[in-house]
Amino acid sequence: MHTAPENGNGRRIAVALSGGVDSATTAALLVEQGWEVIGLTMQLWDHGSCLPGQGRTCCAPEDLHDARHVAQALGIPFYVVNLETAFQKWVVDDFVAAYATGLTPNPCIRCNQRLKFRLLLDKAMDLEAEYLATGHYARILSVDGVAQLWRGVDPDKDQSYFLFAIHWRDLSRIRFPLGGLTKTSTRQLAERFGLHLARKRDSQDLCFIPDGDRAAFFARYGLAANATPGSILDLEGKLLGHHSGLGRFTIGQRHGLGIAAPHPLYVVAIHPEENRLVVGPAAALARTTLEVEQLYWLDSRPLTAPITLTAQIRYAAIPAPVQVIPLASDRVQVIFDNPIRAAAPGQACVFYQGARVMGGGWIAKF
Repeated sequence: MHTAPENGNGRRIAVALSGGVDSATTAALLVEQGWEVIGLTMQLWDHGSCLPGQGRTCCAPEDLHDARHVAQALGIPFYVVNLETAFQKWVVDDFVAAYATGLTPNPCIRCNQRLKFRLLLDKAMDLEAEYLATGHYARILSVDGVAQLWRGVDPDKDQSYFLFAIHWRDLSRIRFPLGGLTKTSTRQLAERFGLHLARKRDSQDLCFIPDGDRAAFFARYGLAANATPGSILDLEGKLLGHHSGLGRFTIGQRHGLGIAAPHPLYVVAIHPEENRLVVGPAAALARTTLEVEQLYWLDSRPLTAPITLTAQIRYAAIPAPVQVIPLASDRVQVIFDNPIRAAAPGQACVFYQGARVMGGGWIAKF
């Protein structure tokens, strides 16, 4: 088992520069290791729509400037790849359509799947680079000559959850130089390299909703049910109050319901057709089985028999022991050893074997 070679020996590698400290440090490390580095920045969103004071997002106007500045400081070529149309179709429209049907999507996974590790990877290959490197905290390990996706060593920063939808054949063309580092180490390296953004804050909000107001965003897209007040019902159908727009809620949410009750209540179902929220006690969120669809399996051998793994249904969730049972080529049943809470249709469910990412998919509607 080994990682990518440390010495580039003049070979060409493209780095996805986001304007943040992680990608900048990635580029600097690779230059130091002797690679011929090319900087690529994806233009995904109208930078004019990101106004000052709206929080740190990956579309903030200063990010393109910072990415260009890093390339200049390192003396590497720099290209801006305009993917606005693709981003609108494959990420933003997908996000809107999912919410319109009561799902809880993860646009960052879609962006990695369809843009960064598809269109940007193709662009890197067009520029005759051997690899595309990014600042993700994950690892690509070669085991018996086969590239595998593994967790990053820093449990607080591991981003492998967001990467399961990379095609397994593409793993050998991708590098994650920060996968063996902690965030603190990355910032220390950035300071050693003299990078001007060594202390720049990480992005936080969705880049296409820079002010964080999802209800207003849905209203602009004509999704009345996601931005219009509606009913809040209990499990028996009793009216408890009114919500301020479905776009403000997700399965398992407790705060912000605006209703009084003698015990804590949580969102247990979202019905966009009737513009209704259903709430109930914590016990109503517990599940022991799920079905996962649109399965991505990161192995050349298809999943044909039940397998014991661990699973995460959210980025910050503790891995849970599961049995994964194939139902079709792209659909599996997941049986948890212990009940889990707040599984939301549309969320990603990612499977691990130890620290190795085996694959994942999206939780189907219950």
